Amino acid sequence: MAVGESAEILDAGTEVKPATDRSVSPVELLWDLVFVFAITQVGTLLSNQLTWDGFGRSMLVLALVWWAWSAFVWVANAEDAESPVFLLTLLAALVLIFISGLAIPHAFGERATLFALTYAGVRFMHLGLYAHSARQGHASWEAIAGFSLTVTVGMILLVAGSLLALSWQIALWASAAVIDYAGPLLTRERLRGLQEVAVAHFADRYGAFIIICLGESIIAIGLGATREPISTALVALVALGLLITIGLWWTYFGKTAAAGAARLRDHVEPVIAASDAYAYIHLALVAGIIIFATGMRHASLTVDSPLSASVRLAICGGLALYLLGHLAFAARLLGAVRYEKLAAAAALLVIYWIGHGWRAWVVVACDAAVIALLCAWEAIADAPAGSWRRAPAAAHRR
Repeated sequence: MAVGESAEILDAGTEVKPATDRSVSPVELLWDLVFVFAITQVGTLLSNQLTWDGFGRSMLVLALVWWAWSAFVWVANAEDAESPVFLLTLLAALVLIFISGLAIPHAFGERATLFALTYAGVRFMHLGLYAHSARQGHASWEAIAGFSLTVTVGMILLVAGSLLALSWQIALWASAAVIDYAGPLLTRERLRGLQEVAVAHFADRYGAFIIICLGESIIAIGLGATREPISTALVALVALGLLITIGLWWTYFGKTAAAGAARLRDHVEPVIAASDAYAYIHLALVAGIIIFATGMRHASLTVDSPLSASVRLAICGGLALYLLGHLAFAARLLGAVRYEKLAAAAALLVIYWIGHGWRAWVVVACDAAVIALLCAWEAIADAPAGSWRRAPAAAHRR
């Protein structure tokens, strides 16, 4: 069902009305500012325990935070931006997600229940707002009922886990996240008729979140640098870190973001394509940026000393994860396979592998060189007419 066509899906006697593209509303921008804080807190959680255990816990919390943000993007895409119900619900959820953010650094300690209760409140507000959209004819009752069950089960597990010992908490929280993420996949047939996608608004929202995360990486670099005396090595590290951040921005916004929005606009299954490419795959992009930012925060504290294996892996592995997520996004939505990104990700992991004993600024310099070469390669390759290596047209229609 292409965007702009009249919807013919009838659920419980309600017709899903066609979407009209619109700009991002001011309350959504305010909502994003609160998520800046929540994302920063996830970085703090990872930074406080840069181990495999700490990584797993941080990524679990990040997955939950991302899913809450993404869920409200979808319902906002279906809602009337001028609706008082939409405005009041978003403002109430904003307060709860801010409290959740306060609890994140101790979400696996004394603030587990605070995080779980406030987060569950946000998710149930999302379902309530979707029910309002369905009553207005902007969303499908059948599709909403399909994933509302998994949301409810997931939130029960989240709250229950917060009341138990740490090992049980982690197990139940991981189960809650898996069940919540599985909801749209288990109800995929119903999901096709969830709503009409207002493409410009939708793509802008996800692009804005990438900007938020890149901003977090800049803040992390700056905060780490302010704790140390200014030196040539520190200035070099900061400059190289900013160069990498610019490179990450370029790989997404140079061409891919606009190409993805254009492809979504005429896709035969816009809801499914958007769900895969944005709601799911973009998590890898976000996680990669946050992991890289955490590594840079630690690197700035030991700029002229060898990096530990965990910090080196955070920097190199975070960048590699971002590029692999970018590769998956282009493959799913554009039918394009960018092998240069795969090669760059492999090069970054090689730098991690052979970089034992290297000073922090040397590791970051090598990573910056890889990102710079990748950007230069893509700029040259795409210069003539945007030479995406497209798969056959059938690959666009699943």
